[in-house]
Amino acid sequence: MSLRFIGIDPNTGQGESPTVWIDDTKGELVIQGWKPDAATEAECANFQVPGHAVGIPNHEQVVRVPARMVPILREACDAAEAAQLR
Repeated sequence: MSLRFIGIDPNTGQGESPTVWIDDTKGELVIQGWKPDAATEAECANFQVPGHAVGIPNHEQVVRVPARMVPILREACDAAEAAQLR
């Protein structure tokens, strides 16, 4: 795996570190965030998208990242697009 670090929450402390990387090999964004509370996870799991099963598959996870990380997420998206990782 070849992860390329993009950024970390600018307000991160010792015990928290939402982070964004790009996996150049798989062409994916890798996001570390906070685990959602049960109510948030349940709301996400119950959300219905036409053509998709309801729920969160066992191999997927919902994470939360602070909105202040939007510039970091944009940078990751731009870097992935520039590297043609689609």
